[in-house]
Formats: sequence, structure tokens, C-alpha cells
Amino acid sequence: MDEFSYELKVPVERIAVVIGKDGETKKELEAATSSKIEVSAEGDVMIIGSDALLLYTAREIVRAIARGFNPKVALLLLKTDYALEIIDLKDVAGKSRNTLERLKGRVIGKGGRAREEMERLTETHISVYGKTIGIIGEVQQASIAREAVAMLLSGSMHKTVYAFLERKKKEMLFG
Repeated sequence: MDEFSYELKVPVERIAVVIGKDGETKKELEAATSSKIEVSAEGDVMIIGSDALLLYTAREIVRAIARGFNPKVALLLLKTDYALEIIDLKDVAGKSRNTLERLKGRVIGKGGRAREEMERLTETHISVYGKTIGIIGEVQQASIAREAVAMLLSGSMHKTVYAFLERKKKEMLFG
């Protein structure tokens, strides 16, 4: 039986979240994906298993947790029709710290309203963490949410983005 593995890096402040209280999150993930997960104190994660698809799923779940998602939300990726989308803000903001913060603020919105509204209209989960924005949801919904985030990042007004999302929601309901 072939063994496959993935190596990835988790921010040091997210290691405890990947492992969970008394190792619960790690154990649950290992059981659900038939894999073995090793986490170093520096944030190096090794995922080993013989089922390539489950191994890929385990990697995506760890990536999601590393990008600020709650482990319960990240575990939604076990569903075959769910996907993780990651937008690297460095691609948009360049090296400017101010631009990065401004863009994160646009996606979050005043009091978190923009993010909540996008999550509600697309039935996805959105995480703004570090220099990335993560989206977890059904493949089609995650793709629409990604498009909405891209619109905000490129300067579209919030109400324009909400109108776009309302239109997409109606299209999905009524074809």
C-alpha cells in the first residue's frame, strides 16, 4: 500500500488550534481522513496517509485552520461538494501595509457587516486572517463569494457587491 504525504507550514499562533484541546481537533481530523498528522512546535505539519483524496482533504482542512477558520467550520471540507478558496492579499496590495489593512477593512466592513452580508448571501464562511482571505462553502457558492470579494478588493462599492450577490442568489433559486 502506497503512503502519500503533505508538508505544510502553520503560523505558530495557530498550532494550538490545529491540535485542539487535549489533541481533540487533531484526533478528529486523523479519524475522519484516515491519516496521521504530526505538528512541530515551529508550525511544520506533516500529514501522512494512503488515501490520496482523504489526504488532500486533510491538507485543505489544516490550511483552513491555519488561515483563521474555526476547526468546526474547516471540517465542513470533509463534504465532497465543499471547497476552500484562498485569496492572497499580497497579490492585490503589493508591499504596502496600509493598502493591506485598507483592503482587509473593505472585506470585513463596518462592525463586520460586509463579511456577514457576503456570508449570508452566499451561505459560505469567510475568514480574514494575516495577508489572506479564506472562503469555505459549496463549490459554486464559494466561487461566487470569491467573485464578490474580488469586486470589493478592486474598489466596487459595497451596495454594488450586495446587489450582485442578490442577483446570483435569485439566479440559483429560479434558474
